[in-house]
Amino acid sequence: MQTASSPSTFSQLVRIPVLVAALGYMVDMYDLFLFSIVRVPSLASLGLSQESIMHDGLMLLNLQMAGMLTGGIFWGIMGDKRGRLSVLFGSILIYSIANIGNGLVHSVGVYAVLRFIAGFGLAGELGAGITLVSEILPARIRGYGATLVATMGVLGALLAYLASYFFDWRISYFIGGGLGLLLLILRFRVFESGIFVQLKEQKVKRGNVKMLFNNRKRFFKYLNGIIIGMPIWFVVGILITFSPEFSTALGLDKPVNAGKAVMLAFSGQVAGNLASGFLSQYLQSRKKAMLVFIILSVSLVLVYLLAPIDSSTILYIVCACLGFSSGYWTLFITVAAELFGSNLRATVATTIPNFVRATVIPLTALFALLKPHSGIIYSALITGLVAYLLAFAALFFLEETFKKEMNYNEEENELM
Repeated sequence: MQTASSPSTFSQLVRIPVLVAALGYMVDMYDLFLFSIVRVPSLASLGLSQESIMHDGLMLLNLQMAGMLTGGIFWGIMGDKRGRLSVLFGSILIYSIANIGNGLVHSVGVYAVLRFIAGFGLAGELGAGITLVSEILPARIRGYGATLVATMGVLGALLAYLASYFFDWRISYFIGGGLGLLLLILRFRVFESGIFVQLKEQKVKRGNVKMLFNNRKRFFKYLNGIIIGMPIWFVVGILITFSPEFSTALGLDKPVNAGKAVMLAFSGQVAGNLASGFLSQYLQSRKKAMLVFIILSVSLVLVYLLAPIDSSTILYIVCACLGFSSGYWTLFITVAAELFGSNLRATVATTIPNFVRATVIPLTALFALLKPHSGIIYSALITGLVAYLLAFAALFFLEETFKKEMNYNEEENELM
């Protein structure tokens, strides 16, 4: 219960560590969205043919994803072994240098190396930020903190769209690197989580990845945390990314522009992140809030694929609504941080979102496998149903974490 002498909710939310975590996710989303926008013009300016642009663009995307997967593991372990601040400083420095380098490239080879490095750097931002926020804020307002982080993150995607609209692709990369360096300066005022300071004084193993696999209960909690996020990347990686192909298959009056569809989906996610955070606070439950959003998401997928849509305008509206229903992204990462003890928290909160992003690989593989036999609409429908059924099952077995205290450790024990 808050007393007259207690800090207000607003004053706690605008503390420097919370704002820095939010701005860090903004930079994260800026870069990820910027590459999707400038992929074609940047590769075209390097002299690639139309066919090579698609082939090499996919290669660059895969290398960026590989960097994020590698970085997710590295920064997660670092966050538990060396502290949350070590990740916030190291990740943004590597990202900033790599992004400035992206604006200077003159060959695909160098571009590829720098996309890997940028992905490696970015991988630590969200997990370390959410870990710090969850440990600094009291349980009653952690959902608001996650909402602030998520909202700033998706605003980063909108900022990338504006930067690419007004500036050349090279300048857009310089802007991203410059934002990262400014944030690095701001981070010198950030203080370490008190929970981690106490943890360092204890004789307990920190950031030990094996502990996620040597206990059955912990392993399934970790796996559930990944599976719950799969529908988000089904929507983004298949329905939104390939919206031009879907619009053709649906026989719309004119093809949908992928860039516009992505922008609308991310714009919808801004509202969704706000709504899911406030809903979890209102319901006093993370699970119920995520259930509402997953049900809404699967309903909109059915509308997208099966409703008699005959106008590109209507499909754009559905894309925005799908983005809104995917707005539980940061909420489920908050749950991941709340599920595990202090000595594994950063490892989990940093690796889970990157593994969730990687689920787009098996999802697109299943989609591509089914497409020649079932067509684009029904192959997407089957793939989506698999993702949503798995997510509902994972949510059913998930522990409720809304009121869970954060100051505890995971015990080191063998398989049980």
